[in-house]
Amino acid sequence: MAYQNFIPGVWSEEINRELERLCVFVEDCNTKYEGAVSKKGESVTILGVGKPTIKSLTKAQRNNAIDQAEEIEDTSVIMYINQIRYFNYMIGDIDKAQATGGVMDALSAETSEGLADEVDKYVSSFAVDSSVKKLYGNAPVKVVAGTAASGEKNVLHVLDEAIQRLYENDVKASTKIVVTVSPRFYTLFKREYADKDTDNSEILKNGKVAKYGNVIVKMSNNVHTTDSGTVDNIMIRTQRAVAFAKPLTHTEAYRPENHFADAVKGFILFDAKVVRPKEIVNINVKFA
Repeated sequence: MAYQNFIPGVWSEEINRELERLCVFVEDCNTKYEGAVSKKGESVTILGVGKPTIKSLTKAQRNNAIDQAEEIEDTSVIMYINQIRYFNYMIGDIDKAQATGGVMDALSAETSEGLADEVDKYVSSFAVDSSVKKLYGNAPVKVVAGTAASGEKNVLHVLDEAIQRLYENDVKASTKIVVTVSPRFYTLFKREYADKDTDNSEILKNGKVAKYGNVIVKMSNNVHTTDSGTVDNIMIRTQRAVAFAKPLTHTEAYRPENHFADAVKGFILFDAKVVRPKEIVNINVKFA
């Protein structure tokens, strides 16, 4: 049968490579735990510890008894791998599709783009996760459009406040910080900030559009929104804030019953979790 000539391993690898290229939010996640999981329902414990208290002692007190040993807070978290996204479609005769130049490549690219969108949307939804501290707390969301005279903040003021919040949470100035913005936020940002990164090869990589100080600015259509799409929930974070694992990609060809055509189905297994909530801030931006 025609589908026996389909090589799922090669196609899976192609999908993996495309996913890596297409995912904007995922690129800035911590993926070092990926090898620790292999099937749905498994989990990985991400170990973490709090900071010890640094105490002072004068030279005259050097022979005095010191305080009892303190218990350091355990900040370990468990990331469960439970997310699955799948595809299943008919493609006619696989032999003919493979013989026709570019058909299978086009199908692989379209599948990869769809999967990448789903994965990025999942990660972007963490902007409203209960563990993520919103920049403005319980205050009303801020409108970035408008003039200073009206009391509204422009995009650079909003970003500055978010960066300040991260620094106040002990994120070092040397740490790479990434903010992934929506196209409409970027349009306003571009008007306010003229000194963009001019390295075009880097700007075009994985959604990167500019650099603001030491903050990499990226753009994505998958920024999470609330209030019927009028509020963008923009994440600004370090690359350690969110852990991500995609331990399995699977594809297979088959012949559906009652159809004179071949089909391809497959899935990806993945999950993510906010593991350093102090290193991620949600900026709520309202658009009229």
